[in-house]
Amino acid sequence: MSLYACVYAAEFPAQALLRLRPDQQREPVAVLDGCAPQETVCALNQKARLRGAALGMTRLEAESIAGLKLLARSCPSEAAARSVFLECAAQFSPSIEEAHEETACAFVLDIAGTERLFGPPHNLAERLRAALAAAGFRASIAVSANFHAARMKAVNHRGIAVIPEGAEASTLASLPIAALGLAGEPAETFSLWGIRTLGELAAMPEAELVARLGAQAREWSALAHGAAPKIFQPIELAPSLEEFCEFETPVEQMDSLLFIGARMIDCLAARAASRALALAALTVRMKLEGGGGHERTIRPALPSVDRKFLLKLLQLEITAHPPQAAVAALTLAAEAGPSSQVQLGLFAPQTPEPSHLDVTLARLKAIVGDDRVGSPVLEDTHRADSFRMASFIVDGRATTLETNPPRIALRRVRPPSPVSVTLRAMKPVSFRDRDNRYEVTAIYGPWRTGGCWWSAGVWDAEEWDVLAVENNSALVACLLTCDRARNFWCLEAFYD
Repeated sequence: MSLYACVYAAEFPAQALLRLRPDQQREPVAVLDGCAPQETVCALNQKARLRGAALGMTRLEAESIAGLKLLARSCPSEAAARSVFLECAAQFSPSIEEAHEETACAFVLDIAGTERLFGPPHNLAERLRAALAAAGFRASIAVSANFHAARMKAVNHRGIAVIPEGAEASTLASLPIAALGLAGEPAETFSLWGIRTLGELAAMPEAELVARLGAQAREWSALAHGAAPKIFQPIELAPSLEEFCEFETPVEQMDSLLFIGARMIDCLAARAASRALALAALTVRMKLEGGGGHERTIRPALPSVDRKFLLKLLQLEITAHPPQAAVAALTLAAEAGPSSQVQLGLFAPQTPEPSHLDVTLARLKAIVGDDRVGSPVLEDTHRADSFRMASFIVDGRATTLETNPPRIALRRVRPPSPVSVTLRAMKPVSFRDRDNRYEVTAIYGPWRTGGCWWSAGVWDAEEWDVLAVENNSALVACLLTCDRARNFWCLEAFYD
């Protein structure tokens, strides 16, 4: 048995702009579309209707209404909101078909066989509407065994409607004839005949309708009876964790930017938690005034859905790396990761939470710089002590240490001590640092290394293993290096 649920969100351009702006949801808002000065109202909320605003109004007419806030239509915001809307619907059925109408967003779900998961159709509709409301959408839902009956009822009804099987014709009888989407001559003909509702159309003999209006009249009659057939064409779902907001005027204040960012993080965390996942990384992309861009990535040590923690990391990151111009649009894209739980032993001491470590590291980076905080990672090069700083990542893998005792130890001098070297036959015979003089008794080398000749970081060095007598007393083994490009010698390490 087939069963469909249509989810219909009217005035979607307005909903897409207001879902991330809770401060404006209580105001009368109208959305303008078109090129100036021929802009017209394409969507508005209920409070704007109560003020007297209507679809199709020009900008001049809308500006004459006191207290009405006007926003420009944003296609990127609608696309991002439509993805979130589809993701909420996909939690209840993987088989979904688009049913958009003009400025409305609508999807039809095939919910046959979902009773064991969500209960009766009315319970599923209530849970679906609650999930959409949590994401910031207002939608009407209709459930029917007929695809078109569910769609037409959702468009012309507010709230939740469940049409019993076999009662499609009686349920649709009160809907206006405009529910069929007719235009031109057929609409004029029905108007002249005095047919105003689907019930009046269904009461007319089908054979006479076809004789007067052609073969299409058979389809209109089937729609009015709630018996029109439909081949379901599901779309391919490709959910992504991303939120987008385009500002009316470029934002310069950090507080205003974080206010929208907090709402975005709330939505991303809720969407990830609905899949039993957490946020492993956040990428912040800002479109700047003048056409520039600014991008930063936040990667906590462990995936998390803690809104306050993620917002604090976002605040510290933007404070440490502020954009160079006012922000015209903000995008937050997240990478999902498995939720992490820390299991403590019964007698083990409590360890610091990973979130506290991330916040501390972010504050240190803001003070000393990104390249001085993190974990050292060796670079793929022969240059001595070449490494870079990478972010801390907790991979959960245990590390084992070798138990074999070392035969020799190399004790590095940090930083390397500059020395003056006396050469004979191009070999060091003595050298002096700040306090001591060393006479070379045995020397091995040189070992020359070099690289990066194609870039500004070119290096060319030679190393000497030296046995020397310190001030005619102690024998020391050390490592001398020479920077051949600068002819600079230094004491690099001691052998113990």
